[in-house]
Amino acid sequence: MSTAEAAPETAEAQDPGHRSKSSSPRQIPVIGVVAEDEEMQGVFKPMDLNRVIKLLEENDEDDLEEKQLKSVKKLVRYYQNGLPLRDLAQIFKILNLCAGKIENQPCFIEPAYDILKLCGLPFLKKKVSDEITYAEDTANSVALLGELMKIPSSELRIQICKCIIDFYHSEPPKKHIPGYQQASSSYKIKMAEVGGLAKTMVQSMILLENQLVEKLWVLKVLQHLSTSEANCTLMVKAQAASKICAHLNDTDPSGQLLFRSSEILWNLLEKSSKEEIIQQLSNLECLLALKKVFKNLFMRGFSHYDRQLRNDILVITTIIAQNPGAPMIECGFTRDLILFATFNEVKSQNPLVKGLKLSNSYEDFELKKLLFNIIVILCKDLPTVQLLIDGKVVLALFTYVKRPEKHKIIEWSVAQHEELQLHAIATLSSVAPLLIEEYMSCQGNARVLAFLEWCESEDPFFSHGNSFHGTGGRGNKFAQMRYSLRLLRAMVYLEDETVNTDLCEKGTIQQLIGIFKNMISKSNEKEEAIVLEIQSDILLILSGLCEHHIQRKEIFGTEGVDIILHVMKADPKKFQSGLGYSVLLFSTLDSIWCCILGCYPSEDYFLEKEGIFLLLDILALNQKKFCNLILGIMVEFCDNPKTAAHVNAWRGKKGQTAASLLIKLWRTEEKELGVKRDKNGKIVDFENLPGLSAEDFITLCIIHRYLDFKIGEIWNEIYEEIKLEKLRPVSSDKKILESITTASETIGKMVASLQSEMIESQTRQDMQNEQRVYTKIQGTHKQRELANKSWENFLARTSNAKILKKAKRLQEKAIESSKYNEQPQNAIYHRTVIRGLNTTVPSGRVVTVESTPVRLLGGPLADTDIALKKLPIRGGALQRVKTVKTVDETKKSIPS
Repeated sequence: MSTAEAAPETAEAQDPGHRSKSSSPRQIPVIGVVAEDEEMQGVFKPMDLNRVIKLLEENDEDDLEEKQLKSVKKLVRYYQNGLPLRDLAQIFKILNLCAGKIENQPCFIEPAYDILKLCGLPFLKKKVSDEITYAEDTANSVALLGELMKIPSSELRIQICKCIIDFYHSEPPKKHIPGYQQASSSYKIKMAEVGGLAKTMVQSMILLENQLVEKLWVLKVLQHLSTSEANCTLMVKAQAASKICAHLNDTDPSGQLLFRSSEILWNLLEKSSKEEIIQQLSNLECLLALKKVFKNLFMRGFSHYDRQLRNDILVITTIIAQNPGAPMIECGFTRDLILFATFNEVKSQNPLVKGLKLSNSYEDFELKKLLFNIIVILCKDLPTVQLLIDGKVVLALFTYVKRPEKHKIIEWSVAQHEELQLHAIATLSSVAPLLIEEYMSCQGNARVLAFLEWCESEDPFFSHGNSFHGTGGRGNKFAQMRYSLRLLRAMVYLEDETVNTDLCEKGTIQQLIGIFKNMISKSNEKEEAIVLEIQSDILLILSGLCEHHIQRKEIFGTEGVDIILHVMKADPKKFQSGLGYSVLLFSTLDSIWCCILGCYPSEDYFLEKEGIFLLLDILALNQKKFCNLILGIMVEFCDNPKTAAHVNAWRGKKGQTAASLLIKLWRTEEKELGVKRDKNGKIVDFENLPGLSAEDFITLCIIHRYLDFKIGEIWNEIYEEIKLEKLRPVSSDKKILESITTASETIGKMVASLQSEMIESQTRQDMQNEQRVYTKIQGTHKQRELANKSWENFLARTSNAKILKKAKRLQEKAIESSKYNEQPQNAIYHRTVIRGLNTTVPSGRVVTVESTPVRLLGGPLADTDIALKKLPIRGGALQRVKTVKTVDETKKSIPS
């Protein structure tokens, strides 16, 4: 609270009725006196902060230092219960002045320390609007705390950190101060964000390389600051992630440095740009630091806290590994992670894991899953493949792909082992396709098929289904079956003939058909989603195995056709239920294409079982996502002569035929493409394209025949290559080649002829247009000449009497010659010419009729319905009168 504002209040308190004689309200006493009883109550009395600032800025007097220290101590005592927002800017200026004197006058450390302690006290406001009014001053003041970290004083740096931490643990004032209330609890935190305090605190870490205690305090501050998104954004701009990560291995007996650093990194990843953080951490220095920390915790961490911290570091590493540019291999971290992931399953002589063993604690269990997960991420980088081979990753993962062995002691609980088993199979789906030789050397196909056989068996197994991978598999083996089939699908889709042949030789096609049939009988509504996924994967695997192989299609046979027909007979409403039926139908259509088409016995059996009818039923649903695939299948089936009869025999709803259905689909497609038709269904825009010139139409001719030209070009290239290689085709081929060449030339000549006709037509049209323009110009000139001649004649008649008389005689002669010479008897003759006129224009008895005067009609705003009224007795034109009596009314008014 400034003295200028407090002084009037003091005067009013002393004498409410008194008014100061001075016109200026800013009379400030040198120093306010706080009475002992008032000081106990915490009442602010006026204090001249400007005088304290001025005193600290002076440096001439001999006893100045003592006065300065005394004034600062008095200020500290004065604000011992809190800092008013209105005085904050001046108080922090005083703090800055004290800090500036510390280098030459160390005695100012204590006053600066005392003022910093005040900064941890509550901020006080007198008005509700003070938080907004003094927001800028407060933000600048709080930002100064970060700048003061440059002072080489451990005591002050620690106090600054304590002051900032107090922002997050606000306490009410020790004493209630009348007229003041504490600012909102989040006000200081908000002002720290606005002032950019987080950025300056990160930058201050450079000054604390060898000061462990101060570094720990700064990390504690950053841990608090990183709980907000705004501060995290500022910290990222200051490269906080890389600076903190690079010092993870600094000596710290307390262990706080590692804990607080990992917590800050977590907050930065969660509350700021994840991509930016990954980019900052993707350097050799940071990864080497993370590697060293993780190895130490993995090998020597035994407490619950150490294991948690180890897992946190591994998660951060996993996030970094998603960046292909991260030097994970170069720093040796990838090799170590692969070793740690597989040492339990594959014996290793590496000293890092010698005598090391994981427990079944929750932290070690989570570690194992995290290691499987990071292998999936690392294998996306192809240079990692050799390290996976060296680490025998495929063999280690296959140790989980087996039926449970009775009476065997395992280090994991049953639920943990089940989850790790599913996780291992899921990991194999990503790793095995990259390591085909290792997969085959481990007898991968045989292991998976044997495991599938166990999944299908009736052996008692009570799965827990608690994990992400175990979803839908509680109390059954569906989860194990689902991930095993995913693994097989990934291997089959490599189209590696060695893998696929080995699968077929081991009876995979028959086994999968059998599993599909059993799934039909075992499925229920509760497990419907996972069953549909399993069935879809089985059909996709069968498609991959049978495609392009007639012998395998024959093995698929009628049993395979039966399972396809079973899916197609499902209720059409289910295909829109969203439970996986759409995916299953796609897989079914794909298996028709790959497993039935091309194998005549299977095709005939499909037709006998009314498969075409089922296809057309699905096509009639008008589901666009299925139409293209179904129509393609129908086209291929039409190569079979028996298909046409089935297509013609099909009837849909309301007796719809296949032809009608196909035409309806055609119209639907045209509508989507925007093809215009008239009311009778005829196309109205094929070539009727607006805005095309003659040159455009000439180009359009080429566009129409583009495919023909392209085919001709290809055949011409073939012909030229034959000539170049000096080959002589047989006579029949030569004849066909010449026919194709002739046809291509004919099409070219036809297009050229059509283009020539278009050019000639356009030329004729241009000439006609030009002639019309010339005719119009000629007519305009002729009219102009006639007008000029008429004007000249008129001038001549008015200026020359002889010419006027001559024109008059010619006019009379013309009139006489136009008359009828023979006059009927008893006819009365009337002259049409007025004698004595000296004009040469037609004259006669003409009556000029002018418009009715406005005064009679009443103007344009007169009653427009006047014509509907009866005429007044008064003669003449209609007039607007005040009272109008009609004829009938007049008769009534005349006395009899």
